[in-house]
Amino acid sequence: MAVHGQACSLVGEIAVSGKDDFFIFNVSTDDIPEDERVPLLREFYCRGVLRAEVEARDGKPAAASFTSHVLPEAQLLIGGLCGARVIRTKQLVGDGDDSLALIVNRSGVLGISERGHDLRLQAGEAVLTSAEDVTTFERLLLGSGFSLRVPRRVLAPMIVDVDDAVMRVIPESTTGLRLLVDYAMALVRDKTLEVPAMRQLGVAHLHDLLALVLGATDHARDLSGRRGVKAARLQKAKFLIANNCWQQDLSVTSVAHELGVTPRYLQRLFEADGKTFSSFLTEQRLKRAHRMLREPDFAARPVSSIAYDVGFGDLSYFNRCFRRTYGATPSDVRSGGAP
Repeated sequence: MAVHGQACSLVGEIAVSGKDDFFIFNVSTDDIPEDERVPLLREFYCRGVLRAEVEARDGKPAAASFTSHVLPEAQLLIGGLCGARVIRTKQLVGDGDDSLALIVNRSGVLGISERGHDLRLQAGEAVLTSAEDVTTFERLLLGSGFSLRVPRRVLAPMIVDVDDAVMRVIPESTTGLRLLVDYAMALVRDKTLEVPAMRQLGVAHLHDLLALVLGATDHARDLSGRRGVKAARLQKAKFLIANNCWQQDLSVTSVAHELGVTPRYLQRLFEADGKTFSSFLTEQRLKRAHRMLREPDFAARPVSSIAYDVGFGDLSYFNRCFRRTYGATPSDVRSGGAP
C-alpha cells in the first residue's frame, strides 16, 4: 500500500507530503473549475486511496475535501464528497489489491453497493468493504466520512472469517467503533503518525481496534444460547479451520485434539450453530480458491493445482462444490465472466 513520491510535491491541486513509507495527500475542490474536479478526484483516489473511477452525478458539480494518510499496512481517509460517485469497476478489481476497508459514515447518508447488497449507511454506522469486489460509493445526503484500509493478510489471522464480515452493517453502538474513530482522529490531529516510532505503534493499535470491532460484529449473532465456554470453543475451532483449511489432513479429530475436546463434542458445537464441521471446512476452502482464481499472481496456475492447494483431494468434487456455491465454474470466475 506504499506510495512512492517526493518528500513534498503538488500533483495538480493534490498536495503530497511525507517521506519513505509515509505520505499525506490533501485535496480540495474549493478553488478548482467544475470541469476539472472529476479528473482531479480520480487522480487523488488512484494515488492516495485505491484505483477507482469517479463520475459526476445527475449533472451536479462534484465537490470534495479529503485527507489521506498512507502508512505501512494502513491507510486513513477523512473527508467528504458530494455530486459524484466513486466506483471500483470490474476492470480495476483485477489489479491485485486485496485490501479491506472499514467505512464509517460520520454524518449524512452514504450509499454503498457491493456483493449484491445496496446499503444506506446512516450517521454513525459502518461497514467493511473489499477491494476485490466491484463497489460503488455515493453520498446520498451531504456529510462526511472516515475509512481505515488495511491489507487482507493483516486481518485474516485476527478474526474467524473476514469475508463473512464484509458488507454487514455495523451499528454505531458496536464495541470499539467509537474508540477506533476517536483514536485515529487523535493520531491525525496530533500529528503522531509523523514520528516513525509512534507511527508503528499507532498502526498496530489501529489493527487491534479494527479486529475488536469486527469481532464484536461476529458475536452479535450469538447473543442467544451461545455464550461462555461453548461459544469460545466454537469460535476458536472456526479460527483454526479458517487459517489451516488448506491442509488436506485437517479433520474434526485433529481440531478437537487441538481444543482438548472430543470429536463428537466439537460436532455438536457446529450442529448447534446450524452447520457441520465438514460444511464449514468446505466453505473455507472454496473461499480461498475463489480468491486465488481472481488474483493475477495465480493466473498461470491450473485450476486443478488451486483445488489441491486449498485442500481438496478430488477435482470433480471441487468443481461440483464450487458451481453449487458460486453458480459458476472456476474458469468462469478466472475469466471475469462471473463475480
